[in-house]
Amino acid sequence: MEVLAGKYLLNIVLAILIFVIGKMVAKRLTSFIIDKLSSSGKIDITLEKFLSSVMYSLFIIVVVLAALKQLGVETTSFIAVLGAAGLAIALAFQSTLSNISAGVMIIIFRPFKVGDFIEASGTSGIVEETNIFQTLLRTGDNKSIIIGNSNILSSNIINYSKKDTRRVDIIFGISYDDDLRVAKSLLQEILENDERILKDPAILVAVHELADSSVNLLTRSWVKSEDYWSVYFDTIEKVKLTFDEKGITIPYPQMDVHQDR
Repeated sequence: MEVLAGKYLLNIVLAILIFVIGKMVAKRLTSFIIDKLSSSGKIDITLEKFLSSVMYSLFIIVVVLAALKQLGVETTSFIAVLGAAGLAIALAFQSTLSNISAGVMIIIFRPFKVGDFIEASGTSGIVEETNIFQTLLRTGDNKSIIIGNSNILSSNIINYSKKDTRRVDIIFGISYDDDLRVAKSLLQEILENDERILKDPAILVAVHELADSSVNLLTRSWVKSEDYWSVYFDTIEKVKLTFDEKGITIPYPQMDVHQDR
């Protein structure tokens, strides 16, 4: 009886040692692997945290199973129960797991990064944070929008900050009575005098459309991405002031009503 009790006590001690030492090894092994991946520059900081958590959890499961086996517990049935529980959890948190998998894909392929201005899932803003579950955007009027990663990945993503340059397209309407050549020359001069507008590709000023009440002129110019909106708004203002000064009319829709007497 004493021998049997001594054997059980020894198994308990060994199981505790397996758990304690295994936990230490799991922690150090996880840190070692993550450090190696991190130093190679292959993973993002967010993915690093996620992989570290998953890896450590898997190692702990192995340690727990080893400790239980030392105690004489049948681990085969335990693994089956664990698998069934994992399946139940996966079904219950299906949407959450979808966000996690989408988050991993976003972090790996990096369609955008913090600081980029993007449009996704029907909204647009500056990316403030991307984690495993969701992406946080800040709109132009300083509102925070939280979007599940699965929603972002299932929609088209437009990254306005991805490229160094962007094209500014603006259409201006002039009256049919105005001199077309003068209007085009004024637009060309305004764009050429803006130092923020790049010389290459060349500026384009062309007739876009002969509309019902106006001749529409299209301007196309290339700028650095960070200058897009300032150039866009400044150009519209400069064109309006210049057209007013030179007598070029910017028509607006109007309707003539004739009344029979």
